[in-house]
Amino acid sequence: MIYIFDTNSICAMSNYYPSAFAGFWAGMNSVVGDGSWMSVREVLNELDIRERAPFVQEWAEENRAAFASPTDAEGEAVAEILAVPHFQTVIGDRALKQGTPVADPFIVASARVNGGAVITEESYKRNAAKIPNICEHFEVQCHNLEWFIEQQGWTF
Repeated sequence: MIYIFDTNSICAMSNYYPSAFAGFWAGMNSVVGDGSWMSVREVLNELDIRERAPFVQEWAEENRAAFASPTDAEGEAVAEILAVPHFQTVIGDRALKQGTPVADPFIVASARVNGGAVITEESYKRNAAKIPNICEHFEVQCHNLEWFIEQQGWTF
């Protein structure tokens, strides 16, 4: 399975200090290496403007190739997501006014096109325009970092 990571799940990786959780980072490098870990370019752009642990930013930069630009099929899937009026609100006022990156529709589109699962720390909220809601609407698996770690069979 391919796992498409949201910005907040990558930021949550800062809880796994490399000196204490070497196995976590070895595992992450392994899933990136075998191609089952992915994210999207907009996530990398969001990481650039977010406060995050330096070791997480360094890891993301070292694995820049895993943050893919959208394919034509993914672009079409983003258009389908944003064609749903309610999901247009995923692009907030700040992003519209300041031109800040918005990764959410690209994450769901990538998972949808690639038959993957989205990994996010967002929770489903009834009638919200959040990643879990978009995933539910388009029948895309959506889980969190803890679930991902369990799927890998990692223990620390």
